[in-house]
Parts: sequence; C-alpha cells; structure tokens
Amino acid sequence: MKFLRPDPEDLAAREDPYNVTQASRIYFLPNLMTAGNLFCGFVAVIHCIQARLAETVSTGEYLNQSSSGHYTQAVWFIFGAAAFDTLDGRLARMGGRESLFGAEFDSLADIISFGIAPALMVFFLILSPTQGYELFRNIGWFIGFIYLLCAAVRLARFNVITNPLLHGEKKDTNKDFVGLPVPAAAATVASLVLFLIHLAAMDKSLRLWALALPPLMLLIAVLMVSTVRYPSGKGVDLQTRTRLQPFVLFLVFVGLVVVFKEVALLCSCLGYIFFGLIRHWRRPARPRIQANPV
Repeated sequence: MKFLRPDPEDLAAREDPYNVTQASRIYFLPNLMTAGNLFCGFVAVIHCIQARLAETVSTGEYLNQSSSGHYTQAVWFIFGAAAFDTLDGRLARMGGRESLFGAEFDSLADIISFGIAPALMVFFLILSPTQGYELFRNIGWFIGFIYLLCAAVRLARFNVITNPLLHGEKKDTNKDFVGLPVPAAAATVASLVLFLIHLAAMDKSLRLWALALPPLMLLIAVLMVSTVRYPSGKGVDLQTRTRLQPFVLFLVFVGLVVVFKEVALLCSCLGYIFFGLIRHWRRPARPRIQANPV
C-alpha cells in the first residue's frame, strides 16, 4: 500500500495567510538559513569597523595590510550572506513552508547584510580615494545613505508585491525581479572592494577611480528602486535540465571565477546589472491606442 506525500503547492494553498497562527509559523530550516544570513551580515559590519580602526591607528594610511585583511573578510561574509539568502528561499519553496514571518525575518536580515554592511564599505573604503576632492569628501556619507535608503525601499516594496494578502488566489507567472535585487547590489559593492584591494596590493593608483565610483554607486542605488526587470533564477532547481554546451560554459565560468576572482566577480556583477538595463531598453514599447479618425 502506497502513501502519497501531499503536493507542497497544494499544502501551501490550504494555508490561510489571514490566520495569525499560520502566518507567524517559524519553520526551522529556512529560518536557520536566514539566521546564518544575519550572522554573516553582522560579522561583515564588525570587520568594516575594525578595518576603519586599523587605518586610524596607522595614522590614516589607506588600505594597509591590517585594514585590507578586514575588508577582505567582510567581502567574503557578504557573499556568504548571499549564499544563505539563496538557500532559505529555496528550502521554503521546496518544502512548501513559506510564511509571512519568514518573509519579514528575511528582509530584516537582508537590510543588515546587504544594506548596512555595503553602505559602510561605500563610506569607509570605496569613496575613500576621493578624499582629495572636496565635493566628494563632503557628500561621501550622503551617497552611502542613498544606497542604504534604496535598499530599504527595495525590500519593503518586494514584501508588498509578494504579500499573499494582497493577491489572494492570483499568482504572478513572471519570475523576474522588479528592480535590481538587494543581494546583487551588495555583491557588486563587495566585488568592487575586492577589486580595489587587488589593485592596492599591486601598487596601482586608485585615484583614477575617484570620479567613476560615486556615479556607479548612485546607479546601483537607483536601479534597486527602478522597474527594470532582472532574471531571478528561481526556475533553476534539482530537476532543471540543460544541454552540454551551456553546462560546459558554466563550468568554464566557475573556473575563471576561481582563478581570477577579483576581476571575474566584478565583471559578473556589472554584466548582470547592464544585462537588465540593455534588455529593458530593447524591450518593445507597448503600442498606443489611437482614436479613430473622424
């Protein structure tokens, strides 16, 4: 005699989002991954502060060995937070254990890992080479705040868009993200930091980045609250099939990231950002309805 396991989608459909008990349920594995995300973000913030203190102790020397080590650790913890953020959503969807509590907890963790930690990096390091320019020296803190503000708005909008209380039985078939995802924005900032540390280790001048970095940070912030759609990858799971050529290309890409991680990570993040922009610009405009001539 066979016992059929309930379909996760049917199970999720039977759960009433209006029920307080069901909406506030804490499912162990997804929320454990969210806690890991929050932990990585908190440690990344600590390393950013320690890196700044290391620069102060060494009479303001920019990117000394101690501060570089702390910034590098912060970068990897942000990437670790992104990995945990990916796992918690997938575990929740695979097990049919999504709840309003999990969505809110995830956003609170994201604002630490992908909002505050990258904003500190923007303020402490990325805008630091611009300290010779009086304009950027005066508004560097404001650019960091703009990034943090847009990240918070992006997360709040995502919670509203995906809230089941507003949609009822309707489901959005388009799985693209509306606006640049906050983890992708944070990964771009982290890869920029890793690239700057790599240049500093090679005794390269960072002053050329002084004029390019603030506009890039503002572009990332604006894209988070824009309506530009970005691929989410939610359709990729253990059952996804692919052909040999894309599989080999993916392995080559992973190899390039491992060997040339500083350059490859930055190029990947920037490629993702501009892919969404180019696709948005090339999308055909909706035809306007013209009135019949009299």
